[in-house]
Amino acid sequence: QVQLVESGGGSVQAGGSLRLSCAASGRDFVGYGLGWFRQAPGQERRFVAGISWSTKFVHYADSVKGRFTVSRDNGNDTILLQMDSLKPEDTAVYYCVAWSFGVDTQSSRVEYWGQGTQVTVSS
Repeated sequence: QVQLVESGGGSVQAGGSLRLSCAASGRDFVGYGLGWFRQAPGQERRFVAGISWSTKFVHYADSVKGRFTVSRDNGNDTILLQMDSLKPEDTAVYYCVAWSFGVDTQSSRVEYWGQGTQVTVSS
């Protein structure tokens, strides 16, 4: 059974930092893109960041560019999201995702989803 298990969420004041991690298991993830989506209350899930298997392609949503950094460790099938200079509008449930190929900003193209972890940024 494929599992994407997130950790590292929590509460922080504006301007602070958090690091999310996600461990993927249950299949061979060679070639898979890994990334993050988020969903704020009353909103649809939106793309945050993604990184290809080779790590040569990295893509960020405009809203987090320059503040968030995504990385992956293929040897351990893990992905990290370093979030700096956090803003109240970053408050959301963050989901770890996997694409069978590459990175895609559309939620319909995601093959696997994690269960989500809450990030709350207070002003």
